[in-house]
Amino acid sequence: MSDSGAQRGIVTGAARGIGKAAALRMVAEGVSVLAVDRDAAGLAALAAAGCDTLVVDLADPAERDRVAERGRDCDFLVNAAGIILIKPITEVTVEEWRRVQTINAEAIFFLCQQIGPRMRPGGAIVNLSSSSAKLAATVEVATYAASKTTILSITRSFAYALAARPVRVNAICPGIVDTPMQDAVLDRVAGMRGMTPDELGVARNKTVPLGRAASPEECAGLIWFLLSEEAGYMTGQAINYSGGLVMW
Repeated sequence: MSDSGAQRGIVTGAARGIGKAAALRMVAEGVSVLAVDRDAAGLAALAAAGCDTLVVDLADPAERDRVAERGRDCDFLVNAAGIILIKPITEVTVEEWRRVQTINAEAIFFLCQQIGPRMRPGGAIVNLSSSSAKLAATVEVATYAASKTTILSITRSFAYALAARPVRVNAICPGIVDTPMQDAVLDRVAGMRGMTPDELGVARNKTVPLGRAASPEECAGLIWFLLSEEAGYMTGQAINYSGGLVMW
């Protein structure tokens, strides 16, 4: 890692959930963080915690360019931005498919492409995939799962492309995490299945060997490990963080 100045990092999807927890953990570790999200109100807490903030819609290539320009010579990039479509697999439209892929996969590809080659040597990127990339039981989120599978390929490709710099690129695959997105999934999927959200939540936790959901802060701990020099010999990996829900 370069010792010229403080470490600098970018976190997308920083207004809530795992992205917010990752940004706060990085600040706690002494990193100067640019918190990126389309939700200006949600970024207020990050600004209060000492982050710089940038409001952008990552679906727009011109808006991604703004992030890339701010990211010149940074040390860390955490791609946590993502959206989910909860809909029966037989009813998904082309437009809906493209919107999910644009935010969840296209944005990550081009941020890695634009920022990775300009990161300081010794830097690291962490992309947020999901256990949904390896499981297919929740077919109501099939578009989301497909985009998260794409992220695994993107991660491996950029791990090779940026290794000589060297910049490491890894992904995490969280399982069930207590976030606003998870709440939305429980509410919508439970209705589709004729269950209450509490009933579905209990049923889902029973599929997890450790018997519970993770917290965003736990996921942020794994992200920080992958960014840190403790993981200096890891690149191109997809780390399950699922309480045993996924073991491959």
